[in-house]
Amino acid sequence: MKRLIFATHNPNKVEEVRELLSDSYEILGLDDIGFTEEIIEDKKTITENSIAKAKFVKLKTGYDCFADDTGLEVDALNGQPGVFSKRFAGLRASSDDNINKLLKLLKNTPNRTARFKTVISLTKDGEIKTFEGICKGIISNKKMGDYGFGYDPIFIPKNKKISFGQMSLQEKNLIAHRAKAINKLVDYLTNLY
Repeated sequence: MKRLIFATHNPNKVEEVRELLSDSYEILGLDDIGFTEEIIEDKKTITENSIAKAKFVKLKTGYDCFADDTGLEVDALNGQPGVFSKRFAGLRASSDDNINKLLKLLKNTPNRTARFKTVISLTKDGEIKTFEGICKGIISNKKMGDYGFGYDPIFIPKNKKISFGQMSLQEKNLIAHRAKAINKLVDYLTNLY
């Protein structure tokens, strides 16, 4: 069975992909291979960050791998926080800090349209392929729900009345950005052989 590294320390993400690809690939996360080096995310776009992470792990381990990067892009803020989503309120900011800053910036702003964007980059046989997933929606006026992570409690997907923070993981994965990108990756890997 072919081995593929997912350049993440998040066991939930690893399990999600492992389930989808278990027939044809052994999926290992960074913790599974004892990878502890810091991966610098200093690029200007989500796609560039994703590619840089995948290249770095491939270089250090020799294994084909894939990496993801995700950002929330808010129209009224010219696409911010975007690539800075995780550190929008500062380098050591919590999700609550980031959410509070975003809600404060959008106070009294009628245009609340936004989108979550995930890009997955795969290094395979010396090439890099990217897969993009987008989920459009709006930013709520306040936090709603305790599920998910990051900006989930303030993001209401298009044609829904509840936030990601109010959805079960199963509900979210039917429409979410990361799931869309992962499904494209899975389709590509499944159809390779």
